[in-house]
Amino acid sequence: MGKYFGTDGVRGVANTELTPELAFKLGRAGGYVLTKEASQPKVLIGRDTRISGEMLEAALVSGLISIGVEVMRIGVISTPGVAFLTKQLSATAGVMISASHNPVEDNGIKFFGSDGFKLRDAQEAEIESLIDGEDTMPRPIGSALGQINDYFEGAQKYMQFLKQTVEGDFEGIHVAIDCANGSASSLATHVLADLEADISSMGASPDGTNINNCCGSTHPEGLAKLVVEKEADIGLAFDGDADRLIAVDEKGNIVDGDQIMYIVAKYFSEQGKLNNNTVVATVMSNLGFHKGLEAKGIQTKQTAVGDRYVMEEMRNGNYNLGGEQSGHIIFLEHNTTGDGLLSGVQLIQIMKQSGKPLSELAGEMETFPQCLINVRVTDRDAVKENDKVKAVIAEVEEEMAGEGRVLVRPSGTEPLVRVMVEAKTDELCETYVNRIVDVVKVELGA
Repeated sequence: MGKYFGTDGVRGVANTELTPELAFKLGRAGGYVLTKEASQPKVLIGRDTRISGEMLEAALVSGLISIGVEVMRIGVISTPGVAFLTKQLSATAGVMISASHNPVEDNGIKFFGSDGFKLRDAQEAEIESLIDGEDTMPRPIGSALGQINDYFEGAQKYMQFLKQTVEGDFEGIHVAIDCANGSASSLATHVLADLEADISSMGASPDGTNINNCCGSTHPEGLAKLVVEKEADIGLAFDGDADRLIAVDEKGNIVDGDQIMYIVAKYFSEQGKLNNNTVVATVMSNLGFHKGLEAKGIQTKQTAVGDRYVMEEMRNGNYNLGGEQSGHIIFLEHNTTGDGLLSGVQLIQIMKQSGKPLSELAGEMETFPQCLINVRVTDRDAVKENDKVKAVIAEVEEEMAGEGRVLVRPSGTEPLVRVMVEAKTDELCETYVNRIVDVVKVELGA
């Protein structure tokens, strides 16, 4: 990770860390790096529903225009929507203003290249060097300045794409949705309605300040209650920028990203559609996920946490399915990044074509008990070298004797250390994770 760029773009508290001044510089530097070889550069910009989005958009647009870039504003849309449209419309680059599942105080800026993929490390490093150095980049004048155009048709084009990825319609299927008061608030309802599904919704009334507030993919408990109350067949919970999906089965049980990937991988493999019969996941994926797929003759590849690393492995190995337990699912034949809405319609299609309820499909994968605790710290990277943290991890792993695993890592986007333990029982999980957390708090806690 660089000075400004984390694992998923530039993030921070809006107006104090991610300021309009920084957004302007990102516009100039990012615009220069990504469009310097284009004769008529065009950059798409989308945002989620955060109150700070328009402020950052205005500054970012000013920076882009000052470098001579034509800007096409899409308005509120999902992150995968920006990635799709950037490639579909042959834009020079795309930008999404969002902090994903983070609270409303935060915001972020992430760039996509003309191919719809997130930037390479070298491109991010070049942008950072330009931000911190003397600004000698071009300053065109007169007619050479960039212009602003609004492209509100972008959302319609993206929704049409989503509908075309499935066969038939969803008539007779009752879908409950939780849009996290974010980017999916309008998109999900329209897509599912056009596919003839019956819909019950929550978290679909954004006011600029309620994004991810006790709703969405990081708080699926409310959706679970709605599914049971409305007797829905499935629940779909998205995060603020709708690049994640956590599902809920008809009984109110939460179905995470590992289970969704298992269901899709098994179905794709049976249909002969799983490239190299392999799924790419991260080190956070449950042991049950790996064992379940192994039993079906399906291979798995492991990467570091972050959908960019999953994507890198998928492209290198020509794999078409990958993702994260947190709900980033990548269907590489359809889009270039994790896409919650795409994952949702694909999952419903599998339910429809298999004739099985989601509880049965998800129940085929045994999930090992897992505990994950996030510890707020003063220096998240210091956990890698702390001797006392290393010692307690070694103690726990020795006691496990191979019947579980421990993963302690710094967050890529927040001042947190994530402590994850899998063990044979819930009781052992809780005991082990708390023992490690206690040491992390004493040594590194904020």
